[in-house]
Amino acid sequence: MSEPTPTTPETPEPPPEARLRRPPRIVLDYPVFDTAQPASDARFWADLLHGVVSRDEPDWHEVTYGNGERLCFQLAPRHASPDWPHGQQQVHLDFVVDPDAVSAAHRHALAVGARLLHPHDESDVGAAESGFIAYADPSGHPFCLCWRQ
Repeated sequence: MSEPTPTTPETPEPPPEARLRRPPRIVLDYPVFDTAQPASDARFWADLLHGVVSRDEPDWHEVTYGNGERLCFQLAPRHASPDWPHGQQQVHLDFVVDPDAVSAAHRHALAVGARLLHPHDESDVGAAESGFIAYADPSGHPFCLCWRQ
């Protein structure tokens, strides 16, 4: 004699009025970086993005750039820098650059304190239809400058 097969309760069908509802609209307001150095990270990103440090508090800094976009920096005293490309990167930001401006954007990123995360040959920039260069900010948060022809 075989044992009866266990059954799992079926998920009930939602009522018709629930199926007709639209899901709520959810929109990203701004990214927030955890960092042990919110003031210096905010200054770096303001310089990189030609923005301004628009809020400066001990535990919270904001950078406003472009058309009002914001990046925020929250004090995390024990923040551990991501170990990319050798380990996890946690999260990263991609910024699009005009293909004709990649070399200038690359030099600018390095001049304001970015650290290059992988070898880069500037002669490849104009030849590739698309590509990216990976960097880290002063606290180690990775970001990329990307381009498409």
